[in-house]
Amino acid sequence: MTNRFRGNDRLLFGMIFGVLTFWLFAQTTLNVAPKMQKDLGIDSATMNIAVAITALFSGIFIVFVGGLADRFGRVKIVMGGFVLSIIGSLIVGFSPSGSLAAIFLLSGRALQGLSAACIMPASLALLKAYWDGGARQRAISMWSIGSWGGSGFCSLFGGFVAQTFGWRWIFFSSVFVGLLGIALVKGTPESRGDVQQSGKFDVAGLLSFMVAMISLEIIVTQGSIMGWASPAVIALCVLAGMFGWLFFRIESRSSNAFVDFRLFRNLTYTGATLSNFLLNATAGTLLVSLQLVQIGGNMTAQQAGLLTLGYAIAIVMFIRVGEGLLKRFGARRPMILGCAITGVAIMLLLPTNMMLGRYEAFAIVGYTLYGIGLAFYATPSTDAALSSLPGAQVGSGSGIYKMASSLGAAFGVAISAAIFSALSANPKAVNWLEGVITFQGRQDNLAVRQAALFALAFNVVMVVVAIVAILRTVSRGRVSAS
Repeated sequence: MTNRFRGNDRLLFGMIFGVLTFWLFAQTTLNVAPKMQKDLGIDSATMNIAVAITALFSGIFIVFVGGLADRFGRVKIVMGGFVLSIIGSLIVGFSPSGSLAAIFLLSGRALQGLSAACIMPASLALLKAYWDGGARQRAISMWSIGSWGGSGFCSLFGGFVAQTFGWRWIFFSSVFVGLLGIALVKGTPESRGDVQQSGKFDVAGLLSFMVAMISLEIIVTQGSIMGWASPAVIALCVLAGMFGWLFFRIESRSSNAFVDFRLFRNLTYTGATLSNFLLNATAGTLLVSLQLVQIGGNMTAQQAGLLTLGYAIAIVMFIRVGEGLLKRFGARRPMILGCAITGVAIMLLLPTNMMLGRYEAFAIVGYTLYGIGLAFYATPSTDAALSSLPGAQVGSGSGIYKMASSLGAAFGVAISAAIFSALSANPKAVNWLEGVITFQGRQDNLAVRQAALFALAFNVVMVVVAIVAILRTVSRGRVSAS
């Protein structure tokens, strides 16, 4: 019976639909956030949390749930992920306007994050279990196109659906895709990993990590509203520090730690994982630039999404080019090249002082380069991280690497949104720019344009730090397990 599912396209497409429920549907909030915020009647700080919380919950739980999948069954976890996605999407889709909006929206988005934490590691494990050789490479490529392609098309897709049918239909469509995925995966024989059934789960490590990460997220998204020196923010800083220290102590002493700090003794793995975190943090670029042209330029979500068409196409077309660069030069050079192109792309979005028509042209080129840069970086970075590890550590190492992706996106979006929202609401903080940079055209949107410039500059800094990390850690040429 198991052999019947080797190379089974029905199972493959079912898992791709699962990946799309996160990368395509859940991530559309990067573009449609202003429209959702207005319709639901919530403040910008709450909306910023709602945008970031999905990737945050995915990052927190992805390693832990991957362990559950190995123990209790990958098919069960994938199916559970579909159920969580459907419930979360329905909660978001039916969020009422007014006082209950925040509760519905945040809880639904959190469930979407948990869904991604279930589907991504378990589906990758099923690819390894049910495909071999060249067929596995094809399956992984299809899975990757679903993932990267979904992230590339999310702004375009979200803008079209929101403008044509209303933003709620994004999440109702996700429900339909989730049901279709369940139908395709249903009947797949169970697959489990080779784990010790008597081993205890690292619940203490997970809980301490969760408290530290959520505390940091609240500080980033709510700090400007509560006041950076307020008792609440100080208490959250103490809480994050205390539980962060507790997490490190637990993981350093645990024999079954879900984050094995010994992996970071390998410099190449450390550099690849750190740069992966930082480059994924530039997801805040999309949020800020798309909100800029909507709030400051009165563009619709659909018009803003069209600007990202080059990004969507480039990231799918150039992933295999990154693979070719890896084979020819090793991981280090294409990783640096990918980061550099990404940095240039963000810098093209920096001149928020120009007229909208000219800025649109810069944005089209910038988004296209952004897709090329990420495509060049993706495969070499993954190869550098995993190829540098001994076989016994690849499982835990890959889980932490994927966790870095989600957490980077969560905190990058949250910090960029916090900078943008805080400076937009307090134009006096950047008044000095008026004597340095001339902002052409309308002046009634000056605060929004100035705030966007600073928020985008933060993303450039993330790219620079990523390049420095690669230069100092990743070996020249091909990397191998130490």
